[in-house]
Amino acid sequence: MKKLQGLCVVAAAMICALGSASAARGQAAKPRLVTQAVDESNRVTMRGSVHPLARAEFDQGAIADTQPVNRIYLLLNRSAVQQSALDKLMREQVDAGSANFHKWLTPVEYGAQFGPADEDVAAVESWLAAQGFTGVKTNAGKTIVEFNGTAGTVKRAFATEIHKLNVRGEAHFANMSEPKIPAALANVVMGIPSLHNFRKESHVRRFGKFRRDLLTGETRPLFTFTDVNGTFFGMGPADFAKIYNIPAGADGTGQSIAIVGRSNINIQDVRDFRSMFGLPANDPVIILNGADPGLVSGDEGEADLDVEWSGAVAPGATIKFVVSESELTDAVDGVDASAHYIVDNNVAAVMSESFGSCEAAMGTAGNQLQSALWQQAAAEGITVSVSSGDNGSAGCDSPNGVSSATQGIAVSGTASTPFNVAVGGTDFDDANNQTTFWNTCTGTPCNTTPTSASAKGYIPEIPWNDSCAATGLTGCNTATASTNLNIVAGSGGPSAVYTKAMAPFQPATFGDAQRDLPDVSFFAADGLNKSFYIVCESDQDIPGDTGCSLTKFVTTSPFHDFQAVGGTSASAPAFAGVMALVNQKTGQRQGNANFVLYSLAKTEQALATFPSCNSSGFTAPGTQLSFCVFMDITKGNNAVPCVGASPNCSKTTTGGNGVLQASGSVPAFNAGTGYDLATGLGTPDLAALAPRLCAALPVTTTPVQETASPALAPGSASAACSVQSVPSNTDLARKSPT
Repeated sequence: MKKLQGLCVVAAAMICALGSASAARGQAAKPRLVTQAVDESNRVTMRGSVHPLARAEFDQGAIADTQPVNRIYLLLNRSAVQQSALDKLMREQVDAGSANFHKWLTPVEYGAQFGPADEDVAAVESWLAAQGFTGVKTNAGKTIVEFNGTAGTVKRAFATEIHKLNVRGEAHFANMSEPKIPAALANVVMGIPSLHNFRKESHVRRFGKFRRDLLTGETRPLFTFTDVNGTFFGMGPADFAKIYNIPAGADGTGQSIAIVGRSNINIQDVRDFRSMFGLPANDPVIILNGADPGLVSGDEGEADLDVEWSGAVAPGATIKFVVSESELTDAVDGVDASAHYIVDNNVAAVMSESFGSCEAAMGTAGNQLQSALWQQAAAEGITVSVSSGDNGSAGCDSPNGVSSATQGIAVSGTASTPFNVAVGGTDFDDANNQTTFWNTCTGTPCNTTPTSASAKGYIPEIPWNDSCAATGLTGCNTATASTNLNIVAGSGGPSAVYTKAMAPFQPATFGDAQRDLPDVSFFAADGLNKSFYIVCESDQDIPGDTGCSLTKFVTTSPFHDFQAVGGTSASAPAFAGVMALVNQKTGQRQGNANFVLYSLAKTEQALATFPSCNSSGFTAPGTQLSFCVFMDITKGNNAVPCVGASPNCSKTTTGGNGVLQASGSVPAFNAGTGYDLATGLGTPDLAALAPRLCAALPVTTTPVQETASPALAPGSASAACSVQSVPSNTDLARKSPT
């Protein structure tokens, strides 16, 4: 843990404690941050802007000065007075006793109140233009200046060279030293998040034959289905609704969900998915943020999953899929560009991102960018759902690249900010007992009626963990451990960047002072226990066939005309769908939903009946209890194997494998009663969640969300708390730039 404490890299000025004293919502003071003329000979270094893989061992030399380096971001700062005012307002926005409760800002209002002075922005833009950069523009929220250039202009402006790198056979470019800027601009420039093309990882896991073949397309379905490999039990949209108790009539009508994308999709895949499960036709809205990247291998499957399953949980919601190309010459990941577009254009009241990089890899500037994006989103009332990751407690090791961790305990910096909901992953604890919880299947194939649900009700859950470490600290010590020697598990752990003072919604669990992940979880398994998600992706169809169908089956690979996948890439858009249902129920945006989620969990855990919400106690389907807002996951862990003598490894000598462990010589991390670092608060029961959230809304005689949704009737909080069709953000979007 000492290593984690030492990794705290975000400047203190970025995020102050949200629990500061109340103040008015009016225009924040804007003292000038640029107070002297720019002197090129007087420069300061912007620390934390070199990627950890930009090392001499991978260096292939400087790239040509003429090489384009496009879509560069420069992150703007605000004054301490403005930061205090923003912290105060955001705390009041989630305080039901405040006059500012749920009074969300537009991007333009956010920039006007909390961005630097226009003169300071102009000074930055003028300096960039004078250096030879083109396309210089500042966003509506006044947090980011975007511009294009070349390796030569980067070298001249920031005094750092861009080099070619060869990292394990992959070509990249990156700055090899920290950039420098004129000291006169140091107060208004917070950082330069990226001058490289290392990209965030997708958190989707494809299911191959018992995990030995992840990319062949060989799949088995997530509804009860028998094929040449046996019987599998899975989850279509109706199964998800049955398991997590979605009330009849809750479908997200009138709501919007924005999805972060880096590849376009074949819209027919979404139509096929909805058709075969009997969902109403409802094409996603595809928004191109720049050039169309087309169908990008690997990322297309992620996009299909996110769009299809957010819409599966909220079939009446409008899915707005924002796509940004990640050109090899771009300095900013297309994922971040899409997220930036969604936030700065107020695209939807709920958004989902299923990509991530660990905090240490993102560096100071990368973490600052992520925090700035999600902070602005929360101030606008956007609930941001982010996948916690698929590498268990080893957040800096890639589950696609290594089978045993070497970098110790870490978490995703994309998911760890105080302004988003980090969504972890569970598996069903029904091994060898599936017929208790699923309807049986006979024939090949069977259960192909589109609207049928195989699940009988709620199924006990455990942390999703495919690794040998799932059995404990000794699970990876034996010769047989090699069959499950992987680091594939739902991610969670303590942040090395953010403290609980920065995340006041979170209780001081485990005695540490760090912000912990995940916040909540949903099913995310990829087939080890015979369950996973179905996704339609036409380029993975049976050879010679077209379309996505539950009935097509052959006796050779790929067996079926659909993909079977898992990962927190699935649980994050599923949670986004749930939040669209909550917004439909309440008639309001929720912003950073963690405040109400943790508040409801605290109330639930104080009840004498809380032990009845133990997930492992639900041995009979259909027995959900109305007072259980969260099913408490108390069995299992999200620990993964580690190389002997590596950080946080139970095996302290070199050679062989141990298991990542927390202090006290226990797996990192065990599920347990109440909040834990394996599954967070647990998995929500929507029939219990939405009414209690409604009950928490204040009785009011004035609109609680301005023009974004219908006002509550005078003197009534329950008027908005019925399933209804309401506009989600039409008027707010009208105020925002397009």
